[in-house]
Amino acid sequence: MKCTLMHKNIEVVSLEIDDLNADILKVTRLADLNHLPVGCLLIDGRPDRASLNDWWRGRAIPASRSGIREALAEMDISHTEQLLTKCYGLSLSDHYWVNPEDNPLDWDKINFFDNTFSEDVGNILFGQAILNDDLDLISPDNTSDGWLKKKWKISGNMRVLIKGGSTPYRQEPLNEVLATALYRRLGTISHIPYSLKWDDGLPYSICENFITKDTELVSAYRINLAAKKMNHHSTYEHFLSCCETLGIPGMADFLDYQLATDYLIANTDRHFNNFGAIRDPVTLEWLGPAPIFDSGTSLWHDLMVLEINKGIEVKSKPFKATHSKQISLVNNFRLIDFSTLAGLIDEFRGILSTSPFIEEERAEVLCQGLARRIEQLQNIAE
Repeated sequence: MKCTLMHKNIEVVSLEIDDLNADILKVTRLADLNHLPVGCLLIDGRPDRASLNDWWRGRAIPASRSGIREALAEMDISHTEQLLTKCYGLSLSDHYWVNPEDNPLDWDKINFFDNTFSEDVGNILFGQAILNDDLDLISPDNTSDGWLKKKWKISGNMRVLIKGGSTPYRQEPLNEVLATALYRRLGTISHIPYSLKWDDGLPYSICENFITKDTELVSAYRINLAAKKMNHHSTYEHFLSCCETLGIPGMADFLDYQLATDYLIANTDRHFNNFGAIRDPVTLEWLGPAPIFDSGTSLWHDLMVLEINKGIEVKSKPFKATHSKQISLVNNFRLIDFSTLAGLIDEFRGILSTSPFIEEERAEVLCQGLARRIEQLQNIAE
C-alpha cells in the first residue's frame, strides 16, 4: 500500500506499507516533519523507519486484549496490526491517518469525530455474532488500547466508550464510578466522569470521548520518547524533563495529584499509555495534561478477600514498583483536601451493592481497605 501519513489535512510523509503485516517498509517522500508523531526519531534529517513502526504498531489493538483471538478468527484476520489499514489508521484519540495514493480520501468526510462508523468490530470484540456477510471494518475499535473488552459507540452526537470487567468479580466498571466520585469530591484536577451500565447481567463503564476534532491525546509513552534519558535521571525525572523540553505546562502538579489519588484507590495499572497530554493538532500547541481517565484496575479488583486482608504491598506503575515507594515522589499534597472525602466509603458501599458478583463480605473488606488507604495517605501528607 502506497500512502501518505496525514495529520488532519496536513501531509507529513509518504510511505509504503506491507499489505500483509502492516509494517512500514519505506519512507518515500518528506512533507511536514514538524507534524511527525511525538517521539519519532530523525536520523540525518529523515524519519527513522523503526521508530515510525513502533508508533504505527502501537496504534493496534494489543494482543493481550481479552477475547482477541476469537475476534480475529471471526474477522478472518491473523493479527491485530492488519486492522490498522482497514480503517486507514483513524482513531478517536488523535488525528493521524494514512491516505492511500491510488484512492485519495478527504479527512472531513472520513474522520470518526464528524462521521459515522461501523460497530461490527466492537460487537465482535464483545463476542456478538455478525448476522450478515458484509463485514465493515472501518471502526475506531481497530485503534483502541487496553486489555479489557471495550468498544466505541455513537450515542446521539456523542462518541462514548463502553468497557467491561474481568472475571470473576467484574469490578473494574464499578471502580471507575468510585474513582469518578473521588475526583468529583476533590474537584481540583480535570477528570473524565464514568457511569455504570448493566447489559445482559454484566456491568460496563461508559464515558464520553474527551478528545474532539480540535484536540488530540499524546500518551506519556510517546512523550517519554521525546528526549534521550540521562543516566543520572530517574524515570520520573526523565518524564518531567521531556514535558519541559516539549513545553507541556502543568505536568508536575498534575503528577502530584495523580500519584496521590492512585495511592488512594490502590491503582495497579497506571502505565504510560493511560495518561498523557492534550495538544492542538494544527498549531501543535500543548494545552496541558489530559484529564484523569482509566482508573478501573484498582481497589484489589482481582484479589480474593483473604489476599486483601493480608495487607500485602500494593504494586504500582509507572515510576516505582510499589505505592509505598511511588508516593514519595509527590512534592506537595495541597491539591488533596481530605475533608471532602467524608462519606466516600458509604458511596463506595452503595456502588458495590448493585453488583451480584460482589458478595457482602467482599464489599465490606473493599470499603475497609479504601478507608485504610485514605488514613494512610493523610498520615503521609501530614
